[in-house]
Amino acid sequence: MLTRLLTLLLILVLVVGFSAQAQNKYVGVKTCSMCHKADKTGNQFGVWSKSAHAQAYKTLTGEKAAAIAKAKNIKNAAEAPECLECHGAVDAKLIGTYDVKDGVQCETCHGPGSAYKTMATMKDKPKAIAAGLHEFKDAAAIEKFCKTCHNEKSPTNKAFKFDEYWAKIKHTVPKP
Repeated sequence: MLTRLLTLLLILVLVVGFSAQAQNKYVGVKTCSMCHKADKTGNQFGVWSKSAHAQAYKTLTGEKAAAIAKAKNIKNAAEAPECLECHGAVDAKLIGTYDVKDGVQCETCHGPGSAYKTMATMKDKPKAIAAGLHEFKDAAAIEKFCKTCHNEKSPTNKAFKFDEYWAKIKHTVPKP
């Protein structure tokens, strides 16, 4: 009886946890930047804003993107889910839930932030992770995630040099 009760309780906790994460909404880079632009916390916003990721959407509006789109019978690269998947929205179903023009922004990698965006939650890393913050255990996990976009599916694919590219966008939080 006790085993059944514990099993049911575990299932309930998992279901509630998964549904809470599934309901997280994207809040956008402006919300994230409020706390992540100070030098003492690592200025992640500054690193991002100077990166190619910040310009990822904008590349879809240029002549090169228009030519690629035309060759692939795509009307407009800046509106095509297959292009936005890597240049602005992690998932085509999310288009319209935040400003896709932010490009590859914080939540592209770290997950929708509505449930972990508060300072109290972010200061407690396990709590933030439980609330939906995507955490990468090591460089191999980061590289694997990067390759979901930086791969041969891209019509402009180049050799992906993880160490070189990661050095450009690495945005750690300094240790106190």
